[in-house]
Amino acid sequence: MSKIRVFVVDDASAVRRLVTNALNRDPDLEVAGTAADGRMALARLAELRPDVVLLDLEMPVMDGLETLVALRKTHPRLPVIMFSRHTQRGVEATVRALTLGADDYVPKPGDGLDVGPCIEELLIPKIKLLARRAGSPAMAATPTIRASPSTDSPARPRTPPRHVEIVVIGASTGGPNALAELFTSFPSDWSVPIVVVQHMPPDFTARLAERLAEKSPLRIREGVARELVSAAQGWVAPGDHHLLVRREGNAVRLACNRKPPVNSCRPSVDVLFCSAAETYGPGVLAVVLTGMGQDGLRGCESVRAAGGQVLVQDEASSVVWSMPGAVAQAGLADQILPLKHLGPEIIRCAQPDQAAPSKES
Repeated sequence: MSKIRVFVVDDASAVRRLVTNALNRDPDLEVAGTAADGRMALARLAELRPDVVLLDLEMPVMDGLETLVALRKTHPRLPVIMFSRHTQRGVEATVRALTLGADDYVPKPGDGLDVGPCIEELLIPKIKLLARRAGSPAMAATPTIRASPSTDSPARPRTPPRHVEIVVIGASTGGPNALAELFTSFPSDWSVPIVVVQHMPPDFTARLAERLAEKSPLRIREGVARELVSAAQGWVAPGDHHLLVRREGNAVRLACNRKPPVNSCRPSVDVLFCSAAETYGPGVLAVVLTGMGQDGLRGCESVRAAGGQVLVQDEASSVVWSMPGAVAQAGLADQILPLKHLGPEIIRCAQPDQAAPSKES
């Protein structure tokens, strides 16, 4: 069986050497080649034909962001993992890369270059996951989640139509880029609150909220406990905190806690979705985007039990279809849609008077 070919792009020769040695020790992987800057990497892409690219952010000649933008023009589906320092500048650049089309990221080892946990526990599993999703020959024998026949059907309308009072969104791997595209869909007169859980650590979520605010006419920020949930506002769950919505009299407010992770996640999609179902009942529209694992499945069960609606991203447009696929396979999704159609459908459900028909492409 052929190995997964990884292209390591980093200006530090020590990092290239350490990462190459670590990846080559895995029997499923091989380093197809290395490059010290983005321009060199782009020139070698066609020759090396990698299955996955590991891309540094800070490089001379052409940095990681410039390289990513250029690479996506010619290789829109080639998996790219960003490799960055966990500094303020690194966090901002990484989140920007994730909203520009990078599939995932891994923090660089510290000054002591402790590659063990970084490479073995984080990078290698992500390389194999993304290679499987992209259809690498090396991973062809690995099963993937497939939609049941019913998930290929068009919308399954349920009557009577419900008034949407809140939109809750869950995402993980590939989510930042999907969210950035989705948030461009919302019109300037959008009037429904939106709350997002994206699996990310602290610091990253505040930057993600800023990036989404740049893409949308909505006011979007990181969630803060006790904040009033009101129309035309959007919140992103803070890293390492669960985010919930709670009714207090006639008002609904955000709540945060650091209770144990759910589905190994904090923030958890399930926690948000279940609280929304309890608070808004049939007024919830839940959306599950690309992501690994099954976080959101139990929450969608609660939303459907309360009479709410569920939309999920389809397999073809997802970086990883585990999260939306689990919901689809459980028969909980009202519709399974390509990412480009999710925004118009959310608008149709939540603000039918403002909805415009989506354009096929």
